[in-house]
Order: sequence, then structure tokens, then C-alpha cells
Amino acid sequence: MNTIQLAFSAAFCAALGAASGAEAAAARPAVTPSPPTAASPVALAGHPEPACGCGEAVCGCEVMTAPSCGCEGGCDGGCDSLGSCGGGNACPLGFSSLLGDCELGDPYELFGSAGQFSAGGWVQIGHHNKNIPLFNQHRSHVNLHQAWLFAERTLDTRCGFDFGGRVDYVYGVDAADTQAFGTDTSAIDGNSGGWDNAWDHGIYGHALPQAYGEVGYGDVSVKLGHFYTLIGWEVVTAPDNFFYSHAYTMYNSEPFTHTGALATYNASEDITLYGGYTLGWDSGFDDNGDNFLGGLSVALSDTVNLTYQTTIGRFGEARFNGVEKGYMHSFVIDAALSDNLQYIYQNDYLDTENATGAAARQSFGINQYLIYALSDCLSLGTRVEWYNSRGVFAAEQEDDIAAWTVGVNYRPHANVVVRPEIRSDWDSAEIAGLEDGDQQTTFGIDTIFSF
Repeated sequence: MNTIQLAFSAAFCAALGAASGAEAAAARPAVTPSPPTAASPVALAGHPEPACGCGEAVCGCEVMTAPSCGCEGGCDGGCDSLGSCGGGNACPLGFSSLLGDCELGDPYELFGSAGQFSAGGWVQIGHHNKNIPLFNQHRSHVNLHQAWLFAERTLDTRCGFDFGGRVDYVYGVDAADTQAFGTDTSAIDGNSGGWDNAWDHGIYGHALPQAYGEVGYGDVSVKLGHFYTLIGWEVVTAPDNFFYSHAYTMYNSEPFTHTGALATYNASEDITLYGGYTLGWDSGFDDNGDNFLGGLSVALSDTVNLTYQTTIGRFGEARFNGVEKGYMHSFVIDAALSDNLQYIYQNDYLDTENATGAAARQSFGINQYLIYALSDCLSLGTRVEWYNSRGVFAAEQEDDIAAWTVGVNYRPHANVVVRPEIRSDWDSAEIAGLEDGDQQTTFGIDTIFSF
């Protein structure tokens, strides 16, 4: 067998092992693809014996999984060590093990849970070679992005009334983008920051992005306090995103947090309604605005979920040296195309004005994600974004941006995920803040350790 034939056979064997596994990126709210079913394992002599069960035909011959399973040893006609016909064994381990069945092990919990109480967190460490004005703004260093702790008591209203709540704390370079930075800090007793907005030292800082109580009865629950927004698909919490970097839409046209009251009503098994009053965008427990936050989530089928969320009213005062008010919505379709393949479509629209009625910010963005799980250990993903804006990066200036990201999620253990990615950005007006001006290619990689 020549070198080309060997390479082709090896590629075929790797593909054979990639028959199962699923990993859906967490979302707000999202559809999770159905759990995968493990493909029939293929064993080699000298390797650990897999679960019993005769394998699928390879090159027209039956492949045994293990002699103790009762299958006849060898193949009809035989297969060589690369899986081609002619004698020998089945496909070797290695890539076929990574792409097929993989053992993540049991997750380690530092604090764990007891009934409705739980506590935990994660540490995210990352590096990127060029600045992207979307969280990743400190290039060529190994950055501690998020050292995160949370404690919560979840609701259980199956028997009637119940109460709960959650507190989140984060330290790292992402903290400044997670604080209540939307507050008009000059109006707070001469203090330089409202809520957690002054908790910085250099590029690092602290934040309390969530601190809320929750009450519920039957199908209705209400959050009261400081909590994450409903808007969009990407989130601030690193383990809940597929990619290391973020979308322009998420960073520039969506709120991160709110303070106020938010009700949730589970109208049926397929429909959830949201509605509440908040003090603007990214504010603490001080009056930064008055706006409605709400929407709905609908399961269109077992594999497709549609979410529409909107925020309307006065968003805040800090960003434009005066009042910003208007309308914003996020429309998301999350579809499990198969047990292994997930597709997400997101459209965001923002239109605001200042205190005089003049245009402040307008933006329209479309994000599309395709995520394919080769196994529980390895997933591939891509994100394509088009972002059109006026007044976002500079007053009254329009900009068109395109961005394409390709990444991998590799899980060597249930508590660890490594996320390398390559990202290309094109900025027509050269005002978004790319390090290279109108076009930039960036490599980034991070690792998240959860506990």
C-alpha cells in the first residue's frame, strides 16, 4: 500500500469514529440537540477492550469489538491495520477515539449542591495576538479574563410558593465590561462610580453582575434586583459561549445587565412569556432610566426554538452625556439540525435618540452560527456576522463591518474546555477600533476550568 493509500485509509478510519456526540452551546433560551447515541466502538488488539457489540461493516467485512463479546474474531477477507481490506485489524485508536466515544470523566465540584442550593464557578485564562474592541482588548498577554464565583437557590414551584435568588462575583480583565457602567456616575453623591463601577485597579477589576431574589408560584416567577439581560444569544459568562471572542452586535448594541423586576410566565410547555420594568441599561441600584424588558420564547418543534426579546424606553444617561431613549429587539432562531449539528440565526435592531430628539444610535446586525459536535470531547464551529451602524463608534458616522470566526472546543475533561479560534474582521469606515485599520486577522485561545 503506497503513502497516498495509507493517508486516505487513515482519514476514512477517523471519519468512521466521528459518528456520535453532541454539544450544544448554551443560550438564552435555546434548544439543546437531542443527546447523541454512541456509535458501535471498534477495537484493536492490544488496546483496552470497549463495550460489547459487533461493529459495523468496514470494507465489506464484519469488525469485531472484542473477543469476549461473542463475535467471530477477525474479518471476512480481513482488514489491515488502517481499515482497508486485505487482512489484519480494524481502525486504530487515536483520532478515532477522540472523534467517536470519549470519556470526559465525572465533573469535579469545589462546593457542589445540596437540594436547591448550589455554588460554583470557573476560571478563564486567554491570549490573543491582536486587539479586538469586544472584551479582548489586552493583546500579547496571558490574561485572567474571569475568575467567577456564584451561589444560588433555585425555585421549585411544583408544590406552590417558593423563593430563591442568586449572587455572582467576577474578577479579571472582563470585569470592567460587566460592571454597571451605564450609570450616570457624576450624579451619585460626587462618587466616581455607582454600584460596582469603581471597583477597578488597572486593567483588572471586580464586579457583581447579578444580585437578585426570586419568588414564584406555579407557572409564574419574579426576579427582583440586579440580573443579566434577556437580549441576544451570546452572554458575558464564558462557559456559556462557544467562541472566545464576541460579536459586534452583542458588545455594542445590547445591554448586559438590568436592575429592576422581571416576571416569567410558563404559559404552556412550548411558550414562555417575559415582562418587567428596569432602570435602564447596565445600571446598578440607582435611577438610570425607565424601560420595559420582555418578550417570549416559543418551541416551534422538538428541535427549533424562536425567541423574541425587546427593550423599550429610556436606556440611560452615561453614554451620550444625556438621555438616550428608543427601541431595541433581538430575534433568535435556534435549531438542532441533527443530533450533532446546531444552527443559530440572530437579528438585532437598535434605534435610539438623545434628549433633543436627534438620532443617537442606529444599528442592524445579523449573526449566524453553525456548530458541529464530532464527539463529547470535540466540536467545531463558525460564526459569520454583518453589522451596520450609525453613531455607535463615532457621532453620526456610518460603518459596515463583517466578521468571520472559525473555532474549536476541545474538552479533555468534564471540567476543562480549550477554545482556539481564528477570526477575520473587515471595517469599511476604519472607526471600530481594529488594530490594523480596515482588515485584521486575529488568533486567540483560552481555557476555562470550571468547578
